[in-house]
Amino acid sequence: MASVYILLGIYALLLVLIAIYTSRSTKNLNDFFLGGRNVGGWMTAFAYGTTYFSAVIMIGYAGQVGWDYGISGTWVGIGNAIIGSLIAWLVMAKRTRRITHALDASTMPEFFEKRYDSKTMKITAALLIFVFLVPYSASVYSGLSYLTETIIGVPFVWCMLGMAVLTGIYIVMGGYKATALSDFIQGFIMLGGIVAVIIYVLANPNVGGLSEGLKKLGTVDPKLAEVVGPPGIINLLSFVVLTSLGSWGLPQMVHKFYAIRDERAIRRGTIISTVFAVVFAGGAYFLGSFGRLFFSDFTSLALPMNDAGKIIYDRIMPIVFSTALPQVLLGLVLVLVLSASMSTLSSLVLVSSSAISMDLVGGVIAPKMDKKKVNVLMRIFCAVFVVCSFLIAWGSSQSNSGVMSVIVKLMSLSWGTLAGAFLGPFLSGLWMKRAGRVSAWAGMLTGFAAAMVFNFIPMTIAGIKITPLIAGSIAMFSSIIVSFVVAWLAPSKKVFDTAMKAPDTNGNATA
Repeated sequence: MASVYILLGIYALLLVLIAIYTSRSTKNLNDFFLGGRNVGGWMTAFAYGTTYFSAVIMIGYAGQVGWDYGISGTWVGIGNAIIGSLIAWLVMAKRTRRITHALDASTMPEFFEKRYDSKTMKITAALLIFVFLVPYSASVYSGLSYLTETIIGVPFVWCMLGMAVLTGIYIVMGGYKATALSDFIQGFIMLGGIVAVIIYVLANPNVGGLSEGLKKLGTVDPKLAEVVGPPGIINLLSFVVLTSLGSWGLPQMVHKFYAIRDERAIRRGTIISTVFAVVFAGGAYFLGSFGRLFFSDFTSLALPMNDAGKIIYDRIMPIVFSTALPQVLLGLVLVLVLSASMSTLSSLVLVSSSAISMDLVGGVIAPKMDKKKVNVLMRIFCAVFVVCSFLIAWGSSQSNSGVMSVIVKLMSLSWGTLAGAFLGPFLSGLWMKRAGRVSAWAGMLTGFAAAMVFNFIPMTIAGIKITPLIAGSIAMFSSIIVSFVVAWLAPSKKVFDTAMKAPDTNGNATA
């Protein structure tokens, strides 16, 4: 156990040193939020990947998807790599960087304001970001805390508190530069850690190797070893869509494209981020596929259940890790999940605090406020956001229903709502010259309404129960379809042309 505490201590010290180092070069608001728009391909790719994947995937998704879908859950990780990373970079990175530079937009709400000439849309987007990124942050806290409580026996509330304090220190001091540098280091920890964990879990007697593990899964339920698991193709595709396409409309993901140095870095980052996603996301879901084998007839381990007799999915993977891994590797796993969680949380904190300080206060309430004061205000709201998400995570952990992972619930609500509201207006704003205020509002309101209706009103359509995963997918597709169709049927009279032809860093006009 001593080795675990030593690794955690070294990791915490490293983050503090990064915060001190980057604080010296973080002089203004542009440095704090965008790293001076001078972040290279490697660091941006790792920042994108570590923001994308956190304790949510390692603990919540791996636990529930692995239990419900078996080996077919690996398709979710593959979808994340192809759709959420490769295609996302190809479709959005270059275009986003060029147009946000031409518009001088630093945030997604500011993009909406300047692209569609609508301050009301900016205010709406900023409020949605602050409100719906809080539950996502809470899910990140929860995943780490369940793991820490299982491995070292520290009550989850103290684990969450420690994470909140550490995140607050390095994000408030160093901003995006601290986040990008720490993400770069954390990314290597995540890649090395996931490979080592897979090897040990497969070698554990409960699994007995890959081929034997698949046979055992087939014994539990033949469909667990098939290409499509028990919940069926619709639910599987919904998982893929929500966790892959959803990243296209999330401000904390798109933010990485604003800050990248140039288009050479984009080409490099596209490859690196895709490889990162294949290894980490594919590995995490693949790993979760064998979680059942630790609680079936092949083992005497007790399945985590709540008082109502429901499975607590968020505790499955922590028990698997504590059973299959040696002490040293347990420490590495804890640092791995902490790394993934801290990088995601720091990005969420930056984007959410910017929505209030830059978009609402500095952009609407007090537009003449000095940039230095906005910078101070943003640091304050970073701390406020950390506290808010901590309180929600603590409250959610008190009422685990067991019907669905609390982590999955919180993330599905956050991703589905924000991506549903933003995806259509953002994509059409990047790619359609005649997309205007009407089409943008139509897409935003349709996606948001769909997320609210299908998430909070229980219903079954064509015999299929609408889960939060399906609700999020419906919201995203609704937003895209409505935005593009309305822009085509009722195009804006004001053709958006200047930024569409914005030159790249080599002086070439946008196609």
